[in-house]
Amino acid sequence: MTNTQQSPVKPLILLGAGGHAKVLFSLIRSLKLPVLGICAPELVKNDIKSWRGLDVLGNGDDLKEYSPEEVDLVNCVGQRVDNDNRRLVFERFVAQNYYFPVLIHPNAWVDSFAVLEEGVQVMAGVVIQPDARIGKNAIINSQSSIDHDCIIGEHVHIAPGAVLCGTVTVAKGSFIATGARIAPGIKIGESAIIGAGVSVVRDVKPKSLVLPAAVRYIDSDTDFGEK
Repeated sequence: MTNTQQSPVKPLILLGAGGHAKVLFSLIRSLKLPVLGICAPELVKNDIKSWRGLDVLGNGDDLKEYSPEEVDLVNCVGQRVDNDNRRLVFERFVAQNYYFPVLIHPNAWVDSFAVLEEGVQVMAGVVIQPDARIGKNAIINSQSSIDHDCIIGEHVHIAPGAVLCGTVTVAKGSFIATGARIAPGIKIGESAIIGAGVSVVRDVKPKSLVLPAAVRYIDSDTDFGEK
């Protein structure tokens, strides 16, 4: 995809019913896209038949009743630093020839020369500048900014409020936490984690964990010796 228009979609089935699903369903409703229903193991386990007005179609283990020719899928599994479920869901259903459309919130701004690959999700308030490339199944979350010529790998999560300056590269599977700031030209290695509020001014090796300087938290009931 090379412009700001959504991918053409068939009726959608949502996969997952957590917090990320709530945000995506809001995005989908704002675009007035057709939704057939939702699949989520936690809903089936608790015998829930309806979720936000959508029919619960099953736990997602088997979509044989709905062929890839009839429906498209939305990966509503959020990316977490402690598991790889989002990537696994995406790869499993792509291997079965299902398609995950690009979804862009109407209040996001994506330059027409940016490239968004299959399954990219762009939330409200995002800015994506010219010649940025966003890899498959990536999440570009609310109020984040991707400047010109950035390359974002597959299965990356750019969390709310993160800022990537021009020509930054973020390799496959990395997580850029909320409020992080990445200086121009920096390269973030595969499966790295950049902590909340960190300013990154040098390259980061694969599988690195980059945290901010230690912050001391003081409980509200701490005795400061006042009389």
